[in-house]
Amino acid sequence: MRQPVLFLPHGGGPCCFMDPPPSDPKMWDNMAALLRAVPSHLPHPPRAILTISGHWETPVPTVTTNQAPPLLFDYYGFPPHTYQLRYPAPGDPTLAAHVRSLLAAADIPSADDPDRGFDHGVFIPFLLAFPDATIPVVELSLQQNLSPADHIAIGQALAPLRDDNVLIATTGLTYHNLRDFFRGGDPTPSEQFDAWLNDAITAPPPARTEALKNWQSAPSARACQPRPEHLLPLMVAAGAAQNDQGTRIYNDTIMGKKQSGFKFH
Repeated sequence: MRQPVLFLPHGGGPCCFMDPPPSDPKMWDNMAALLRAVPSHLPHPPRAILTISGHWETPVPTVTTNQAPPLLFDYYGFPPHTYQLRYPAPGDPTLAAHVRSLLAAADIPSADDPDRGFDHGVFIPFLLAFPDATIPVVELSLQQNLSPADHIAIGQALAPLRDDNVLIATTGLTYHNLRDFFRGGDPTPSEQFDAWLNDAITAPPPARTEALKNWQSAPSARACQPRPEHLLPLMVAAGAAQNDQGTRIYNDTIMGKKQSGFKFH
């Protein structure tokens, strides 16, 4: 049985590993529950994981080849204990090389990075989803051009990994306008874009692909994604899904804004 493809919310900073605000003590509970339930969405444990987050961009898609990837604490101003988190999952240079060969077969240039570790868009959700940290993980960067079509094509090239018991698990946020997050703001744009996105992801694959390529024309698209780096991992996931159906497995309102997660299987 081939592995599904996932798009998971990774929250804000080390959100699930610190106290929520007194005004909303259950703020991250539903997201944390989804992440802890990730293994239940899989037919069997994967032999490795390929992940793409919204926190690494390079000129061409780039894979981590470090056999013992460090953690990149790329968040600022959080409690000291959140900088002591550990996620010692091994890397997988062989998988990284295979990723590059699949991209090359699709005429997509790529590179590798032997030094880079996991950013918080990887280790924060994976600490909940795969807490034993025994499954090898390779991270793939976004391409700096931020092209939806290019990222869908990257996902399409990587689809064969699913038949090799590799889980493609991407992470980001379907709403990522930090200024409006923190100042309150009208919830309507996030509700409009969330409804459109769910319709797009659950549509038949050809219509899904066309909708995602033109996501900027969706209602309130730019109000919810001023810059689309947190949405593009979903484009990679949709490409890797090929003809599989998309379903929403998570929907919540956080700080007044809608967030969703999806599975393709």
